[in-house]
Amino acid sequence: MPLLLLDLDNTLVDRDAAFRLAAADFLAEHGLPASDLTWLMATDAGGYTARDELAEAMTGRYGDAVPATAVRTLLDTGAADRVRLAHSSRQALVNAQSDGWTCVIVTNGRTVQQETKIRNTGLDRLVQGWVVSEAVGHKKPEPEIFQAAAAAVGAPLPGAWVIGDSPHADIAGADALGLRSVWVTDGRPWTHGSCRPTHTAHDVASAINHAIGTRP
Repeated sequence: MPLLLLDLDNTLVDRDAAFRLAAADFLAEHGLPASDLTWLMATDAGGYTARDELAEAMTGRYGDAVPATAVRTLLDTGAADRVRLAHSSRQALVNAQSDGWTCVIVTNGRTVQQETKIRNTGLDRLVQGWVVSEAVGHKKPEPEIFQAAAAAVGAPLPGAWVIGDSPHADIAGADALGLRSVWVTDGRPWTHGSCRPTHTAHDVASAINHAIGTRP
C-alpha cells in the first residue's frame, strides 16, 4: 500500500492559529497588554522555540505578575486544546484512505501534547498511525523518524510521499531519503537552497490530493 507521511503542526492543523488564541486568552486573563501578542508569537517561532526556553523568556518578561503554573499551562495545553481540523483536510484524508493509501503522522514535539492534538481533532480515526519525536528519540529531518513511521504500519518507505510545511524538517528530510515531497507553502516563497520539493501546494488538502493523484 502506498504511504503518505504527514506533518502535524501547521500542516494538518493550524497550530499557530491555535496558539494565538491561547496566547490572547492568557494575556487577557492576567491583565497583560494585548500588544504583547506580537512578542509572544515571535518568541514562540511557530513552536520551534524549546518549551523551557520560551518559559524562561516569559518569566523574564512578566516576573511575578504571572504564576509559573499559568505559563506551563499555556505551553502544555494552550494550542493542543484549541486546534481544529479543517473539513477540506478531513475529506482529503478520507479520499486517501478510500484510494488505498496508508497515512501516518510524523511530528516533532512532546508525545502527550502531540497526541492530545491528534485525538482532539479526530485525526486518530483518520490515519493508520503516528510517530512523535520524543517517543522515538529522533527528530525530523533525521531519517530514523521517517523509518520509524513506515515501520509503525508495516509499510515500505521507498515510494512514500512526505507532506509538510517545513523546508528543513519535512522537505530536506524527504530529499535525504530519496522520497517525493509536497511543500505546504501557505503563500510563502521557497528560499531553501539545498533541495527542492517535488511539488508545492497552498494547503494540506491540495497537497494530499496531488500525492494520491500520482498513483497509477
